[in-house]
Amino acid sequence: MSDTSYPPRSAGEPNGEGHRGGDLESWLPDWVQSQQDHRLKQPDAPTAQVEEDPEQPVTQEVAPGIHTSARPVAHFHGQVDVVAGHVQQLILETRKRDVLEGEELDREDLLEQPCVRDVWKDVWQEALDPGTGGLRAPVLVVVAPRAIGATTFALRLLAEHTPPSTTMVKLQADWNSPSRTRLPLEPRHAFQLDLKDPDNDRVSADFLSSLGKHADNLADCGSHLVLTVPQELWDAPSLISRPGVQVLRLTDSPAADSVVDAHLEAGGHHELAREIRASQQALDQLSGLNAVAAVRAVHRIVAVWEEYRLYRQTPVLLRNGAEQGAAKTFEDRVLEALSDWRGELDELFGDRTVVAGRTDRSLALEDRYLLLALAVRQSAPVSLVSTGARQLQAVVESANSGPTTGTAAQASFAARGLRRRIQDVGATVDGRDVVLFDRPAYGRAVLEYVWDNYEAMRTPLLGWLAKLDPRPDPTDPVVRTLASLALRHGTREHLNKLAELTEPELLGAVLRSAVNDEHVGRLVWATLYSWADTGGREPTVVSTCRLVLADPQVSSAAAKMAVVRLRRVAQRTSDPAVRQSVLTAFEELARQPAGRARLVAEVQTWQQARSSSRNGSLAFLALMSMDGPGLPWLLSVDGPEIDVQRALTELLGSPETAIETIPRITGWIRSCASDSDSYVKLRDQLLVPLRGHRMFQAGMDLMQALTGSVTAQGVNIAEDFYQHLVSAPFQKLFAPDGTTR
Repeated sequence: MSDTSYPPRSAGEPNGEGHRGGDLESWLPDWVQSQQDHRLKQPDAPTAQVEEDPEQPVTQEVAPGIHTSARPVAHFHGQVDVVAGHVQQLILETRKRDVLEGEELDREDLLEQPCVRDVWKDVWQEALDPGTGGLRAPVLVVVAPRAIGATTFALRLLAEHTPPSTTMVKLQADWNSPSRTRLPLEPRHAFQLDLKDPDNDRVSADFLSSLGKHADNLADCGSHLVLTVPQELWDAPSLISRPGVQVLRLTDSPAADSVVDAHLEAGGHHELAREIRASQQALDQLSGLNAVAAVRAVHRIVAVWEEYRLYRQTPVLLRNGAEQGAAKTFEDRVLEALSDWRGELDELFGDRTVVAGRTDRSLALEDRYLLLALAVRQSAPVSLVSTGARQLQAVVESANSGPTTGTAAQASFAARGLRRRIQDVGATVDGRDVVLFDRPAYGRAVLEYVWDNYEAMRTPLLGWLAKLDPRPDPTDPVVRTLASLALRHGTREHLNKLAELTEPELLGAVLRSAVNDEHVGRLVWATLYSWADTGGREPTVVSTCRLVLADPQVSSAAAKMAVVRLRRVAQRTSDPAVRQSVLTAFEELARQPAGRARLVAEVQTWQQARSSSRNGSLAFLALMSMDGPGLPWLLSVDGPEIDVQRALTELLGSPETAIETIPRITGWIRSCASDSDSYVKLRDQLLVPLRGHRMFQAGMDLMQALTGSVTAQGVNIAEDFYQHLVSAPFQKLFAPDGTTR
């Protein structure tokens, strides 16, 4: 081992010098591998063009929907080919990036889900070929206002009018702009894709034109694609139907009462559906809601029904003393759940004026703070609610640019007592000093009312919530409230403000609760991607992605988007702490079978010189943590197709990564020390990279780390590596501990 390139020799070969020839060439290796240029690449950077090869590469499915191959393959879930008796056409495109991923949907489940489409019957027929009953065009673009049910329309259309053998897939848009090359192409597949983000999903005339080519390929494959696009992202007059691409327009939402009734019946709530149909007041409250709001109303109605049933089953003596709530009928509770409370809140937050013959219901300033604290907490000890109200008041006052004004101690003492104030805003206090504010719909309406009507309160409100309960628990009401308010208007403005006010762990929990939302999830993923190279925001990206990947039920599409953002952080960050957090996230990912497959793919891409060495090396380090008794997983018979020796050469050759690699290697060696065969195999594997160019310091550091370690047979491991690794001339100069003789 030295900084001179000696020719490689076998692991068991002695370290004598007699085997070399006297000429200079015998001292040089037969070949010298050129150093790869690992330049930093963005995840969507173009890769090198590869020629079409009639011989298909052999692939292996290492996890559901994840394939590995010895060379680049452009595919979605498998090979892209069309077979009709014999191979008629081979479609193999080199992609800028890997194609979009998605989740396979069960056709029968889709057909069993409620779908109210009377208002869409004309557009539905417009999409069908009158002769065959199938879809008229391979590509359909559904343009509609937001929240009227366009996704339901698209999925139901595909479920009813594509052959039963067609695989249905809901794609996840994860790109900087729509691109045909990112769209998957598979035989007998029906793809559905929502384009919602105003920054990254806006449809251009060029993209629509390129869909014509994609439509031809889909037709050859017997496949279809349906895109849904909000009206505001379809604002160019040139965006019209063209050959193979049909544009459909939805304008109206299904009747809300019909949507609610269909969902209640489909959920088995037949008695509840009859109650709603019999209540004209409830039907009036539902009137005018769009499809998304109607489905949310269903969830509120079911929750109220369950609460009411539980209340009726509770003995009278245990009913907590909230007499006002106990007397409410089910219809009263439903009307409360469906109400937006605008009239009442207009009074509570109105001007405090005295009008003859009318009771002034407008709340004093300190009571408004109290009501907001109750709206978040719902039920909590009095002291906690009071503290939260005072904290909010302090935050608002500190945000004022002018002189702060607040309630002095004397004025506060002269005002109503805390219990009376709590009762005046609609809550009760039990004998154990616990506030009961069991009005979730009302509490949500209060928060939204203040958010919508007091713009100056938005930043203080976010700051107060961020400090109200710093526990990053997705089930905490504070986390849910932060997510609903920050994303209420579907823009990034308040997410950026929240990032300035919130710790990464709490904000990660907030964003984790929103990434799966079909309406704002796309916005959250896009924001995380932009934050991945924004100074100070990387910890939030890592925190969110770790929470996503830790979910055992995470979809493959969401897992991929999380890994892409972790990769981007690894590529861009220069902060050692952030880099370590990405490594920790990768190590957690390595404990999952599908996660290991993704990390293996990262390493293979790195070794094919198609990605940055930063994320590839982190992925390999994470895989090195997969140890156990005997040979490490990477070197076992079940290990992946990775050039382990090459990866170790890269990592040990850099002082920065050698520090992280050597402890993992020592862990490998110690885990094999009890079995002589495993130890010898591992040692021989490790000797190859350690004998490489510029490995002297790494070898010495490794032997020092192994000091005191022995095998089950009593062999001193450090000395054993010294004898096999260090050539005779250097043994005369350096002792095993690295000191000079």
